[in-house]
Amino acid sequence: MKPIIHLQSIADLFKLFNLGHHEHPLIAVIDFSKVSEQLEQDSKITTDFYSIMFKNYCKNHIKYGRKTIDFHEGNLICIAPRQTIEIDVEVEQKENMLGWGLFFHPDLIRATSLYEKINQMSFFSYEITEALHLSDKEKNILYEAVQKIKLELQENIDNYSQQILVSTIELLLNYCSRFYGRQLITRSQSNKTIVAQIESLLRNYFTAVDLSALPSVKHLAEQVHLSANYLSDLLKKETGKNAQEHIHFYLIEEAKCRLLNSPASINEVAYSLGFEYPQYSTKLFKQKTGHTPQEYRHLN
Repeated sequence: MKPIIHLQSIADLFKLFNLGHHEHPLIAVIDFSKVSEQLEQDSKITTDFYSIMFKNYCKNHIKYGRKTIDFHEGNLICIAPRQTIEIDVEVEQKENMLGWGLFFHPDLIRATSLYEKINQMSFFSYEITEALHLSDKEKNILYEAVQKIKLELQENIDNYSQQILVSTIELLLNYCSRFYGRQLITRSQSNKTIVAQIESLLRNYFTAVDLSALPSVKHLAEQVHLSANYLSDLLKKETGKNAQEHIHFYLIEEAKCRLLNSPASINEVAYSLGFEYPQYSTKLFKQKTGHTPQEYRHLN
């Protein structure tokens, strides 16, 4: 079993790919056609920095979690720090290796508003199989942003350098958010199938007599072969409710049925629905309905 290659810095990345000098210690733009070193088969890599990669060829197979995907033409992936990817590299002609990579360390944005904002960008936790498929227009928009970063890196560092770099990264990520939103819309028909599957799973789950535990978003996502964040974003786009809100909706509906159609105590109803602590059940029920379970039973 090969050891995981851990890249702590941009300098480590340049050393791995034999790229020589890099302009900035915290950020780099790499032209993949200039990469001269091939990784070994089944290489596993983890980094301490963000990676945004666009590749216009399909010879590299990447495994992220338990999923494998070919890098088909026009795919973009975004990977957060400390996530492991496995690369199976086939021999290919250098002239076919088209694309770019933007890599930046969290220290570059740590003292900026983007540091908090980037944690809300759920596409950094999507599976590789949920890569963004770009149109020609979208490719050009992102490429122009990356080229602006590349040109700025060639300038002498001054008091404006970090602000310009960070604002351009934020612009690029805002476009990524827009394009992922577009992708969710254009896949609406297949998304509706997933919504129906999730609703069926939740109906079947909560009609069980006694639940051992509440279902998690991760569990639901695994049932439809998606990442938790992608599933939540898909459901939000299609229904207005994210995955956790869907779980709560079906939970509260079942709780109402059991409160009105069973002589069980409030605590017994909570335990039967998978709550370890009944007081949490009461708090959630009141938050969603405006009444405690006892009040709801009394009113109805």
